[in-house]
Amino acid sequence: MGVRLMVVDDHRLLAEALASALKLRGHRVLAAAAPTAGAADLVISRAPEVCLMGTAAPAEPGAFDPIVRIRRDRPQVAVLVLGPVPNPRGIAAAFAAGACGYVRHDERIEGVERAIVKARAGDAAVAPGLLQGAFTELLHPVAQPDDEGQRLLRMLTPREVEVLVRVAEGEDTRLIAAGMGIAPSTARTHVQRVLMKLGVGSRLEAAALAARTGLLDRAVVTAPDAPPEAPKGPGGGHE
Repeated sequence: MGVRLMVVDDHRLLAEALASALKLRGHRVLAAAAPTAGAADLVISRAPEVCLMGTAAPAEPGAFDPIVRIRRDRPQVAVLVLGPVPNPRGIAAAFAAGACGYVRHDERIEGVERAIVKARAGDAAVAPGLLQGAFTELLHPVAQPDDEGQRLLRMLTPREVEVLVRVAEGEDTRLIAAGMGIAPSTARTHVQRVLMKLGVGSRLEAAALAARTGLLDRAVVTAPDAPPEAPKGPGGGHE
């Protein structure tokens, strides 16, 4: 007997192709929706037996928020995650959100179908090795820390860290220069070096990368807060 299911993925072509393949195998596919931003509302309204939910970045914060809502409002819906070759943290996050399984994007259709049947039966649909890694991460979350932010932070000098913090706060070159007591040309050079070291092409990308990796939370600006000391001497003149 076929399974009543939904396929949700940001990549519409992938979602539609998978939905078509599952229909040919006798399953009732209610919808092949994209993007995943509206997935929760759609799944809650249609109430399938199983939802296949795609994600390109299982380790990203908030990647599985739709699953949390689905499981809260429609606990009878079994949610399977479709994603890239995962790491234990991504698997753990999926299960913590309420998913009942994880299927790799490159899995054969037979493997996807087996996972769907398991999910409908209430079983965990994930390879034993991946499941073990997920449970290890859930039980010992500090054993595999996300060090991407720390790695990026080590690439920057203290001065460049301060520049990045100011960029993330929306300061332009003029404000960065004034706040740090340096020439605008020097501030501009610092910004360009930060972008180059982070491997991004714009200030917006740098700010987004810093926020996503937790770099800003770890950044410690070492530059003094006090303004530069006034010149001393009889004339007190400036250069």
